[in-house]
Amino acid sequence: MKRRLIAVASITVLICVGLGNSVACTPTTEYDLTINSTAGGSVTTPGEGTFTYDEATVVNLVAAPDAGYRFVNWTGDVGAIADVNSAIATITMSGNCSITANFQCIPMVAAGYGHTVGLKSDGTVVAMGWNSDGQCDVGGWTDIVQVAAGWYHTVGLKTDGTVVAVGWNYYAQCDVGGWTGIVQIAAGTHHTVGLKSDGTVVAVGANQYGQCDVGGWTGIVQVAAGADHTVGLKSDGTVVAVGRNGYGQCNVGGWTGILQVAAGERHTVGLKTDGTVVAVGANYSGQCNVGGWTGITQVAAGNYHTVGLKADGTVVAVGYNYYGQCNVGG
Repeated sequence: MKRRLIAVASITVLICVGLGNSVACTPTTEYDLTINSTAGGSVTTPGEGTFTYDEATVVNLVAAPDAGYRFVNWTGDVGAIADVNSAIATITMSGNCSITANFQCIPMVAAGYGHTVGLKSDGTVVAMGWNSDGQCDVGGWTDIVQVAAGWYHTVGLKTDGTVVAVGWNYYAQCDVGGWTGIVQIAAGTHHTVGLKSDGTVVAVGANQYGQCDVGGWTGIVQVAAGADHTVGLKSDGTVVAVGRNGYGQCNVGGWTGILQVAAGERHTVGLKTDGTVVAVGANYSGQCNVGGWTGITQVAAGNYHTVGLKADGTVVAVGYNYYGQCNVGG
């Protein structure tokens, strides 16, 4: 026999076991754990909602941020959480608890031809520099999770998966008003690329070299945009590219084990899972001389130079250095 007794702050369960002609009952207390999350992520373990556990049960908690967000902390009835600042934690059930996983937009910057854009942690955006076509008119933007900058236009990805853009629109590179379900954006010289949540890709803008011909792409997990070419990283670590290929910047068909891609004006860079780097395309300034790089965790590509962030926090760079853009040794 099993009987539930309702207590003020918990549920007491009588677990009864027959012993010969007698019955022994041991009371067990149960508590409710209610889990919520803010925008920008979710609690994957044990999930979100209300769960019931026996007293003293240690429950695993795992909070997973969406793209463009980071985990901040747990709030609420957090006295029994092992580490409120860790996305992977535990909570020991000693009473009814209601907790919330909090996420925050990751601040970032983007650079266009003559302007600089900053995404703030509250989802607003600032910009300064050349504003000939309104590319810096981002003062009213809110709920932004990523920014990208083309030569004369600025693009913002919103929390709801829609996209906004300002600036020069001669090639319709700002015509992103109908996009939905976008999880990442990239901006080329005069074109804009959006990665959708289903792994497909959309693009608008200048297409004289076919840089917007991405309609057939599937299984994409990251996109990058060069001056006149577009690069897509597939979930299996291979890479596809379309657009201008006069310097071989789209010759990525043989790449494997790629973790991240970047696109310069006329070259393409790939970070491999082992921390090494590959590059193809124009190399007249040595921007593709990355063969000896190791321990790299992120790559970026300018017009004629390539930059690598190392695991120890130092930076390396190769390529055109007339303006000192490769002087990152310190």
